[in-house]
Amino acid sequence: MTALPVLETARLRLRGIVPDDAEAMFPVLSDAPLMRWWSSAPHGDVAETRAYLTYAPDPDGMRSWAISLGEAAPAIGWVTVIRRRPGVNEIGYILARDHWGSGIAHEAVARVIDLLFHDEGQRRVFADVDPDNAASRGLLERLGFKLEGHLRAEWETHIGVRDTIIYGLLRDEWATRG
Repeated sequence: MTALPVLETARLRLRGIVPDDAEAMFPVLSDAPLMRWWSSAPHGDVAETRAYLTYAPDPDGMRSWAISLGEAAPAIGWVTVIRRRPGVNEIGYILARDHWGSGIAHEAVARVIDLLFHDEGQRRVFADVDPDNAASRGLLERLGFKLEGHLRAEWETHIGVRDTIIYGLLRDEWATRG
């Protein structure tokens, strides 16, 4: 298994998520209102969360960083990057509800975007978001993402068939943000 680089910010430590994070992440993944906009239904038990977190990071595929408040602190969320084609990556994230509004999601996602653009030289990052997920849309807009499209009846999820909207960010836009 290839280890992900540990990323740090002023208050956060991001490291590869592992199945042992299941106990810490189960309250997040079982929170029905929080999971409304997720691609799967709320988890029923820790075993389901452990299975969900059991995969090997793949630099040419999917990578997930656990968000924590320090080296020994438990995971409170994660940021996932999926390489869709050379130079183009999809980003997703989830954060425990009791940390909403604290800037943690912004800080964590921004740090991963820095890695993608500055360290890896990627050219584009995009996010696929339910149009009714106002909090996620706001985060992306604060990070400088631009609304690029609206796909009707794109996903069939645990809450039914849903539209999706695509937000995109280019390396040059990230480099010149104020």
